[in-house]
Amino acid sequence: MAKFELKLPKMGESVAEATITSWLKNVGDTIEADEAVLEIATDKVDSEVPSEVEGVLVEKLFNVDDVVQVGQTIAIIETEASGSVAASAPKAEPIQEVAVAENASVAQVAQTVEAAKTAVAPVTSSEDRFYSPLVRNIAKAEGVSQSELDAISGTGKEGRVTKDDILAYIEDRSSKPTQVQQPAQTSQPQAPAQETYIQKPVTAEPTKETPTPQVAKEQANGTEKPKAAPVMASGDDEVIEMSRMGKLIAHHMVESVQTSAHVQSFIEADVTEIWNWRNKVKDEFLKREGENLTFTPIFMEAVAKALKKFPMMNISVQGDSIIKKKHINLGMAAALADGNLIVPVIKDADQLNLVGMTKRVNDLANRARLNQLKPDDIQGGTYTVTNVGTFGSIMGTPIINQPQVGILALGAIRKVPAVVETPAGDYIGIRYRMFLSHSYDHRVVNGALGGQFVKAVKDYLEAWNPDREI
Repeated sequence: MAKFELKLPKMGESVAEATITSWLKNVGDTIEADEAVLEIATDKVDSEVPSEVEGVLVEKLFNVDDVVQVGQTIAIIETEASGSVAASAPKAEPIQEVAVAENASVAQVAQTVEAAKTAVAPVTSSEDRFYSPLVRNIAKAEGVSQSELDAISGTGKEGRVTKDDILAYIEDRSSKPTQVQQPAQTSQPQAPAQETYIQKPVTAEPTKETPTPQVAKEQANGTEKPKAAPVMASGDDEVIEMSRMGKLIAHHMVESVQTSAHVQSFIEADVTEIWNWRNKVKDEFLKREGENLTFTPIFMEAVAKALKKFPMMNISVQGDSIIKKKHINLGMAAALADGNLIVPVIKDADQLNLVGMTKRVNDLANRARLNQLKPDDIQGGTYTVTNVGTFGSIMGTPIINQPQVGILALGAIRKVPAVVETPAGDYIGIRYRMFLSHSYDHRVVNGALGGQFVKAVKDYLEAWNPDREI
């Protein structure tokens, strides 16, 4: 009987790990090829992990809420076996050897901290430091307190404490036995009692004089975060926990404002010709292509043309270097059912005609609403467009989607009286107009470029050919 290791697949160039949100199959269940086995969540999107083979699930190597690295084995599937045999099958030997090795290393220090296991409160992640479920479980089992864990210097991504970090700390702690100096036994009357000194680990509990490494780093850089005042809720108030995606969006927005110097340029565009043209062709387009022709693909086409004319808006910043993107990949902010936003990406948008752009926009928008986007659908964006007019806003000041340097907000299309210039003279007419709000990173985009870019979008929209065929 063959054993197949189901690994966490690669989900985009910037995605290194994922959190298991639910198992769709239990041990002993039969699995078809390409059938989903579990659901995962990344900082970008939720997704499913399908099986590459047909067989029986015999072992789960991670639990719900565990964080798994890309390429790690998450389950063992036995192929060419019946359900009854597979359900009692032994663990895969390579995985078993790793587990035995880990248990052995942890057992070496178990005796020295046994008394502390029940006295130490469970450790938790904070806004500044994230601890994986594995690290938290080891800390709980070995009696490592929250303050001790916070003082460990992590070697993982963004300073995270890894399994090796905490095991090294535990081993170092066990190798330094507690030294207790006994009080002197003397017959002299009224001899002052000697103090008892206990040698603490090197990473003792931080105090005001010995802050955690993270706080010390922030103090040195002058970026220490002020402590937020506690929010008091009365008995009539409802306390709502932020969703996982809500927390990620909040962090992403704050990080963007702290990273980029946001400035805005606003311009008003007359889209009367586009409004009339769309009304004229939309029914025929739906009958021929089976797709609704909205304004979004028309605006996306104009933005793609403007980016081709001004390639220095199609860049990102890395340290002191500017990365000029070869491909024009437009992010399209889309609303989800729970009210959150996600930004699927139209790859090589400048290479699509209006029919192709319409189909791509509709496909991404529909799958976003159904929560069926794949990780690759939201990767690689180089510029973002958001339609605040959908909610009735005439303009907005959107926050840049890092690491991009610009984002365009489309306001609501309004029927307004306006001055119309003609060779015969000016007159007041009823026109369809909208505001374009351009936010850009003033570190690398000056006011001239930011204003010229959004004006180019306006010019493309106002130069619309009312006789255009599609």
